[in-house]
Amino acid sequence: MIAAPESVLRALTRALAPERAGATLLFVEGVAGGGKSHLLRQLAGLPGAAGAVPLWWRCGVGDPPPEAGGNRREPTLWLVDDVHRADEDELRELRRVLARLEPGSAAAVAYRPEELGVPGLPLGGSPVTYPHRLTVLRHRLTPWDEERVRRAAVAALGGDWSGESLSRLHERTGGVPRVVVDLLAVLREQQPAFTGTAAEIDAAGVPTRLAELVLSRTHALAPAHRPLVWAAAVLDRPVGRAELIAVSGLGTETGNSALLRALAGAALTERGEGRYGFAVPLEAAAVRDCVPGPVRQDLHRRAAQVWSRQQPVAWDAVAEHHRAAGDSRGWLRAVEKAAGTAAASGRHQQAVALLERTLAAPGLPPRARARLAPLLARSAVTGLRSDQTVEVLAQIVQDASLPPAIRGELRLDLGLMLCNQMGRFPEGWRVLEVAAAELREVRPGLAARAMAALSSPYWPGNSLDVHRSWLVQATAAADISGDEAMRTAVLASRTGLAMSCADPHAWDLVKELPAESTDPLRARQAARGLCNAADFAVWLGFYERAEDLLAAGADLSARSGAPYTEYNALGTRLLQEWWTGRWTGLSERCEDFVAATSDMPFIASDAYVVRGLLAVAQGDWAEAMSWLSQRGTFGTEKLPVPLVATAVGAVIRLALARQDVTVAAEHAHAAWAVVAEKGVWPWAAELAPWAVEAAARAGDGTAAHAMVRDFAQGLGGRDAPAARAALVWSRAVLAETEAPARQRQDELLRAAELYREAASAYGALPRPYSQALAAEGAARCVLAADAEPDAQADADPDVDADADSGPAAAAGGPAGRPDRLPGRPAALAAIGELESCIQRFTELGAVWDAARTRALLRTRRPVRKGRPPGRPSHADELSPRETEVAELAASGLTNREIAVTLHLSPRTVEQHIARAMRKTGALSRRDLAHRLGRTL
Repeated sequence: MIAAPESVLRALTRALAPERAGATLLFVEGVAGGGKSHLLRQLAGLPGAAGAVPLWWRCGVGDPPPEAGGNRREPTLWLVDDVHRADEDELRELRRVLARLEPGSAAAVAYRPEELGVPGLPLGGSPVTYPHRLTVLRHRLTPWDEERVRRAAVAALGGDWSGESLSRLHERTGGVPRVVVDLLAVLREQQPAFTGTAAEIDAAGVPTRLAELVLSRTHALAPAHRPLVWAAAVLDRPVGRAELIAVSGLGTETGNSALLRALAGAALTERGEGRYGFAVPLEAAAVRDCVPGPVRQDLHRRAAQVWSRQQPVAWDAVAEHHRAAGDSRGWLRAVEKAAGTAAASGRHQQAVALLERTLAAPGLPPRARARLAPLLARSAVTGLRSDQTVEVLAQIVQDASLPPAIRGELRLDLGLMLCNQMGRFPEGWRVLEVAAAELREVRPGLAARAMAALSSPYWPGNSLDVHRSWLVQATAAADISGDEAMRTAVLASRTGLAMSCADPHAWDLVKELPAESTDPLRARQAARGLCNAADFAVWLGFYERAEDLLAAGADLSARSGAPYTEYNALGTRLLQEWWTGRWTGLSERCEDFVAATSDMPFIASDAYVVRGLLAVAQGDWAEAMSWLSQRGTFGTEKLPVPLVATAVGAVIRLALARQDVTVAAEHAHAAWAVVAEKGVWPWAAELAPWAVEAAARAGDGTAAHAMVRDFAQGLGGRDAPAARAALVWSRAVLAETEAPARQRQDELLRAAELYREAASAYGALPRPYSQALAAEGAARCVLAADAEPDAQADADPDVDADADSGPAAAAGGPAGRPDRLPGRPAALAAIGELESCIQRFTELGAVWDAARTRALLRTRRPVRKGRPPGRPSHADELSPRETEVAELAASGLTNREIAVTLHLSPRTVEQHIARAMRKTGALSRRDLAHRLGRTL
């Protein structure tokens, strides 16, 4: 009978009960380091064991069992360890003890099954006669799963472990608890400090305890049989008997005998039906390091021959064995086949890793470099990893002995990686220009690809006219080449350029992309075109069309083996979800995307920006600035132009909310210059309203008007729904900011009408968050226009006369006065609109916006008749205002920021927070967040 751990604990607890009529015997089996002794200590601490006498006995050390000669009558709990080491006398005595277990007593007997004298029989080979009332159980300890390994890793070294490093730790240790703990101890003590990579785990070596165990088991074999274990160490994976014997070189008869002896002595184990290897993968390295060099090379040579005869051939394994055997020619030949096979099947990362190691090897023949480097470049451009590849290729392109065509091809791929995957655009642009010149005459098809890349307007610098010029040259070069894949690449770039500018012909170009092509090179370029078109469609505001393009592009990317394009599509989807209001779980999806691309943070730029935008809306402004600045991984100023505009727009909004008008204006002018230099005006959509407001509030009305004028002229008649809505919003902001200076109510009402127009446009897209912000602006303007100049701010007793309470400071919108309104129809309708905005903000999860709008509503709502004077009593419960202040404080806002948001003075905010902490029992503002979750 095999019992689960819970069943074991319950069974022993019942066995030790005073009324128990029988006894219980538990066999605990597990490999070395599997946790047997730990389990025995657990059993000793069982609640039911308190009334039993615990008797510990470790076999194999020459000690007799405790009080063996006594005749115990009280319940006992025998804890017997290392039974696999027991000699005949100890086994005989153990049998006697077990036969005399009294009712209410129990025994736990632990052993390593692989080291038993008689396999499967922990009490020896002769039959055992168990007492009639003895319950016999067996518990087999299993290795830790990945989650349990993760908990041990975090406890030992802290930090967040990546999926790759955690999987490597679990794989190399086999999940054996003692090995996991020992390897973590090695990592903890290493210098420089462990940073959490899989490579560091591989380099940590074999823990001493494990190495001594496997080497002692290997040494226990006869010298003639040890080569079989050496062969297993060289192969470093579970293999069949025939392969193992062939690599060992022992021959069938001797090899079979050696395998039986190795299994009997636990030097090897059966890892699956008919497959043999080490119980813990790390053991292979310990054995391999002790094999004499010439013998080890012979083993690797035979391993290469064995793997070459398998179908399909594992060329990466063949290459590694050739290299270790000292066969350079066989090594390079196998590397080329392995990389080609991996790339052809879409496993680009595997090809990249193999080629990087190979090309970084010293003394590589120039001819081999010329063959392998283009394979690396092509795989790296399509795949994800680039850091080391960029370094390798940057060195190789300096080699004057390379043929010009090959050097130009490598330079092309290097430039693409620098731009697309590394974000080093100025450097990548220069490399692509050189590549285009090098390839123009010798390989016009590749020259066309370089020129097509230079036609992309996505990056800062270079005007739209420059990109259009490169596109003309790319088209001509592709036509000269006659290369259909390069023609598709140029078509994809033409589509992207047209889509970014909202060219009405762009949608016709999308239809021309050969999405059904069976040529993998054309299919990858078509996938790039579809995914880029989806991205540009999202920026334009065509969300339904973008959804279809994303689905088609992601599917084609997966089918054609283009992971870089797939990841681009994932980033676009995050932007789509942000704008269309699909915020549930969006923060987690952004953070998961960032974690998945931690080795190449630039690819996650979309995720960083979306996560920052969410933090702004949620009132977590410290986190917002961290995410919007890419958490220090990548300079915001180096982002693609539309992302620069979006991120800086959010930064301006935060500065305005904090009353840092000068800082906001500086950001606005700098970002506006980036967009104006590029000339792709639809990309100003996420910047324009905030930049216009910043300039206007800084007193630079001329610049604010110029921004609106340039935006309108740049858009012209182009079909860019998001930008058109943003243009109307910008005009509304301009009208609102100028109204107080002109003392014109009609200007405020005109602003309100523009805000409504913008809200309607955003609602049609749909963009619910932007729609709510614009609707809030409309209501704010109506209430400001309808306010009675002499009214007192007595609608809400919490409004402070000394607070800087302008709505512009709170919303990033222009200021009004916190005056009480009479019940005029327009004002009442505006109040209703504010209530609707609050509901929409709350449904989205925009905590800060909801709080700000509620505060505005309180300053404008007419006094309710019949309300008693003074403040309502809330005793020990949080009042509505205290709740609001506490929520914003818990989200990370400072007292000053909360005061601006809620139209209060910092002093009043401080008092509300103090009362909230007292009522909830919170010890700090951070603790307040947890307390609020339980209190509200």
